[in-house]
Amino acid sequence: MSYDTIVVGGGLVGAAIARGLCKLGEKVLVLDEGDVAFRASRGNFGLVWVQSKGDGMPEYARWSRHSADVWPEFSQDLLEETGIDTAYHKAGGAHLCLSEEAWQRQSALIKRMHNVHGAAEYGAVMIERKELDTMLPGLGPDVVGASWSPHDGHASPLYLLRALHDSIARSGGEYRAEARVEGIAKDGTGYRVTTGAGSFSGAKVVLAAGLGNRSLGPLVGLEVPVFPQKGQILVTERTEMKFSMPTLFVRQTDEGSFLLGDSHEDAGFDLTSRPGIMADIATRAIRSFPFLKNLRLIRSWAALRVMSPDGFPIYQQSESHPGVFSVNCHSGVTLAGAHARTLAPMIARGRLEEPMSAFSRKRLHVQAH
Repeated sequence: MSYDTIVVGGGLVGAAIARGLCKLGEKVLVLDEGDVAFRASRGNFGLVWVQSKGDGMPEYARWSRHSADVWPEFSQDLLEETGIDTAYHKAGGAHLCLSEEAWQRQSALIKRMHNVHGAAEYGAVMIERKELDTMLPGLGPDVVGASWSPHDGHASPLYLLRALHDSIARSGGEYRAEARVEGIAKDGTGYRVTTGAGSFSGAKVVLAAGLGNRSLGPLVGLEVPVFPQKGQILVTERTEMKFSMPTLFVRQTDEGSFLLGDSHEDAGFDLTSRPGIMADIATRAIRSFPFLKNLRLIRSWAALRVMSPDGFPIYQQSESHPGVFSVNCHSGVTLAGAHARTLAPMIARGRLEEPMSAFSRKRLHVQAH
C-alpha cells in the first residue's frame, strides 16, 4: 500500500504530527517500535510550559507560547472527537524559589525575557511570598516567592497520547506496532520504508522516533545530534484536591495524585531509578509543600528526554531526499498543539516555512565556530 506520509514514531511528537496530517485529508501510516521503544511520552511530567523556555533562543520562546495559545482549542477538539479528556488545565504555572539566591536567578531570567519579548507579550512576572500564599496553599517556610505565567498549564501525557491515537484511527490513519524501521530508500518519486512488519511506500517520510532519529537520519541525508537525558518522577497516593495550578517540580493530577519531579542525569540509556535522586526530588517537594511528607509514595519511574546539544528543538528537511523531515524535541506535551496545527500543515505542503529555519541543525555548526 502507498501513503501520502509515513510517520516513524508513535509517541507524542509523531502522533501529534500524524493527527494533524490526517485532519488535512492525507493518507497516513504511523510506524512504531511498540512498548520496547524508549517512550519519553509515558515518562513525561505533563507540563504545558512557556516561562523560562527560549532563554537564548527567542524563536523557541515564541514557538512555545504559540503552542500554549492553541492548546485550549486543540484539547477541546480532541475531547469532542474522541470523548477522551486530556485533563488540560490552563491555571497558570509557578516556578518556586527556595532561597534568596534562587529568587535572584529567576528574577534575572524573567528580566532577560522581558527585554527580548516585552513584559506584556512574555507575560511572566515575579510573585512575592505574601501574594503567592493566596495562590498556592500549604507552602513551606523555605519558599521565598516564585515566577508565574498565565500561559502555563498541565495535562495528562497518557490521555493525550491515547486521544491522539484514537483521533488518527477515526480519521483513517493507520498504526503499526512492532514495526521498527530497518531501512529507508528512494522508490520512484517517493520512499520505501522497510520494517520487521513489512515494507511500505510513501510520498513523504517524517522521522519522529525520538532518540531513534540519530541512527535513522543518515539513511536520508540528515544529521540528528540528539542524546538521552534521564529524568525521574515520583507519584504519591491519591488525596483531596489541593490546587489545580502546577509548579515546575510538583503538580496534582485530576485523580488526586501528586507528581514530583524532576531530575537531569547524563546516564546514557540507563532507565534505572536511583534512590539518591529520588530522595533529592522528595526533599525539594517537601520543602515546597510540607504536607506532602504525610503521603505515601506509590510509584516511581525514570525516562529519557530527547535532547539536542543546546537544548532546543531540531526541525529539518533533507536536501538529498526531498519530502523527508526530521522532528526532534523534549517538549512533546507543550508543543503538541503547534506540531498538530502548525508544523503538520507545513509538512503536508512539502516544505518547512518560517519560523522553522531557526530550528535547523545547521545552527549548531554556527555555534561551534
